[in-house]
Amino acid sequence: MSLLRYLLCLAFLLAAAPVSAQVDTFAFENDEQQQRFRRLSNEFRCPMCQNANLTGSTGGVAEDLRREIHRMILAGNTDAEIEQFMYERYGDFIFYLPRLRADTVLLWFGPLLFLLLGAYIGWRIFRQAKGNQEAVSGLELDPAEQERLRRLLNDE
Repeated sequence: MSLLRYLLCLAFLLAAAPVSAQVDTFAFENDEQQQRFRRLSNEFRCPMCQNANLTGSTGGVAEDLRREIHRMILAGNTDAEIEQFMYERYGDFIFYLPRLRADTVLLWFGPLLFLLLGAYIGWRIFRQAKGNQEAVSGLELDPAEQERLRRLLNDE
C-alpha cells in the first residue's frame, strides 16, 4: 500500500512540474503602461517559437523581448518607437499582422489572388467540359459506321 502511495505522489509531482514554470512579473507606474505592455506583447511574434506571441512563449528570446518592451515603456517610448525598434531588429517576421507595403502585398493579397485564379481555372474547365459534352452528344454515326464500330468491339 505504501508503494502505491509513493507512486501516486510521484505521478502527481511529475504532472504538476510544468505548472510551476517561471512567470515574468513587471512593475509599472500605472495601469495604462501595463495595458500597453500586454497589447504589445500580444502583437509581437516570438522569433524562437514562431507560432506564439511573446505573452504565450516561454522561450528565452521572448523573455528578453518582454524585458526590453518593459524597459522601453518605462523609458517613455511610444508604441510606434517600440514597433520600429522591433522591426529594425527582426523585420516583418516579428509582427503577427505584417505592415502593408510593396514587399508584403503578395503576403496580404496572395491567398485571394490564388482563390480567384483557382475559381477561374475551375470555371474554364467546367465550361470546356460542358462544350465537349454537347459536341460529343451532337455526333451521330451513320449505319455503316455503327456496323464497323460493332465489328471492332466484337473482335476484342
